Amino acid sequence: MKRTYILLLVAFAVTNLKAQNKVNLLVGTYTNSCDSKGIYVYEFDTNSGESKLKNTSESSVSPSYLSVSADNKFIYAVNESGAESTVSAFGYVPASGKVTFLNKQKAMGADPCYLINDGENVITANYSGGNISVFKKTAEGISEAKQVIQHTGKGVNPQRQEGAHVHMVYFSPDKKYVLSNDLGLDKVFIYNYNPTSKDKVLTLKGSVDVKAGSGPRHLTFSKDGKFVYLIQELDATLTTFGYDKDGSLKLIAETNILAKDFKGGTGAAAIKISPDGKFLYVSDRVDANNISVYKILKNGKIELVEQVSTLGKGPRDFSIDPTGKFLLVGHQYTNNIVVFKRDKVTGKLTDTGKRIELCAPVGLVFTKI
Repeated sequence: MKRTYILLLVAFAVTNLKAQNKVNLLVGTYTNSCDSKGIYVYEFDTNSGESKLKNTSESSVSPSYLSVSADNKFIYAVNESGAESTVSAFGYVPASGKVTFLNKQKAMGADPCYLINDGENVITANYSGGNISVFKKTAEGISEAKQVIQHTGKGVNPQRQEGAHVHMVYFSPDKKYVLSNDLGLDKVFIYNYNPTSKDKVLTLKGSVDVKAGSGPRHLTFSKDGKFVYLIQELDATLTTFGYDKDGSLKLIAETNILAKDFKGGTGAAAIKISPDGKFLYVSDRVDANNISVYKILKNGKIELVEQVSTLGKGPRDFSIDPTGKFLLVGHQYTNNIVVFKRDKVTGKLTDTGKRIELCAPVGLVFTKI
């Protein structure tokens, strides 16, 4: 009897351990270039790097970038479709991976390309519209936009900076501010965040200029919140700012992610920090199609570790699993996700040989099951 009891305990422990090694990978896609349902949910094993499809959304138009609620029960997505663009809310059941459409609203700006959410609001960056939209969360999903902030002006690049192009919105660590990168204006805007306000959720605090023609795209905060790392799409500049809790940015350093002998097109894309806060990763597209790995030093400065091919074309986004063991790169044009093993000590990446095949992956997000 005692032996049976011990065996049952062992079996339970093994089953529980296996469950702990599983997370969900959510993938937003473009649906206008190949056959895609929209949002895909995979179970990902953080021990082996294996994945399996659990569920998909019903047909949803190009839900490229995704944002998951803190309680893990809702997914919000931008639907990139020119002037017809919308923002959608979905119910989400992590255990089964079920994604249920709730409602959608007009984005109030063409081609939304990023979004964030908290307990009160969903906020989008609208690229072609050059503006920011704020939506209140409701029991049905999201309300009509309760605030729209329009950026105006232009940059020095007539092909890409003929007007404002808001590329990202991002909460400060304490949620007191929202930072917004405008590729068209070469500026990072800082907004005061007033989550419960009726129509003035965001009020402008100030802005910081970056190098003319660089095209700020995405940013991320250091783990201690003292530094901001910004990647610029048009010229592959990587900028380090000091960040003060009053919401101000101070330029510390600039570098370039292109290899010295590189010739060809660049289109810097995503920037992420490892879960332990020790390494910074940046992807580049067009002809480069690689990831640059940097070690983060104590003073916030960075040191190049390596550059590796992403083994595909169009690495628009990538994500590091919560354990930090794997880095997954979504390729918009070669229609797959490449799984890299990540060395936690050196930060270096090694191809596992594992692939997830799907149409035009864009945004990658890990969630708990």
